[in-house]
Amino acid sequence: MIVGGAATAMAASAPAEAQTQRSTMPADPPAMPVTLKVNGKPRTLSLDPRTTLLDSLREHLHLTGTKKGCDHGQCGACTVLVNGERINSCLSLALQHDGDSITTIEGLGTPEKLHPMQAAFVRHDGYQCGYCTPGQICSAVAVLDEIKRGVPSHVQADLTAKPQASGMEMRERMSGNICRCGAYSNIADAMGEVAGADVAGAKA
Repeated sequence: MIVGGAATAMAASAPAEAQTQRSTMPADPPAMPVTLKVNGKPRTLSLDPRTTLLDSLREHLHLTGTKKGCDHGQCGACTVLVNGERINSCLSLALQHDGDSITTIEGLGTPEKLHPMQAAFVRHDGYQCGYCTPGQICSAVAVLDEIKRGVPSHVQADLTAKPQASGMEMRERMSGNICRCGAYSNIADAMGEVAGADVAGAKA
């Protein structure tokens, strides 16, 4: 009898407790406007302030070339160019980039007119399954630009010297982009072709 009474009391109080929990839960933050220049075109969105740049590109602008891999900034599949610099878009909020210029894989070239890096990836079979390829290509474009601008890296013996587009140099700079197919040598060959560099030692 006591057990039955206790069970009845608990059942009766459950809806009231659930209602109290619902009423005390914080409301979602209001959407905020953000304007991004994506692949040369201004795009204005109204977003939950917690929306990442990656999700804004994929879910709101339907630019699905940029991939969601680990979602922790460790695989590089979500790499895009922001004002010419490469970033992991899964770790960056869209609102941080109000007014910024964003370039995704769709903005580098078209099927009719590929970017030189895209064409080199095709020639050297650097895309394999293709999932990581958009991030790899965006990063590769940025890497060659970094080398051209003289940005130093950890593998340089002399940080004041102009970096060279060697196999070791490019591999170091591309180390944040993971290819589970293991197409690294092909990717290095593609980058070497675009850089006009001899990367015969890249496969070592």
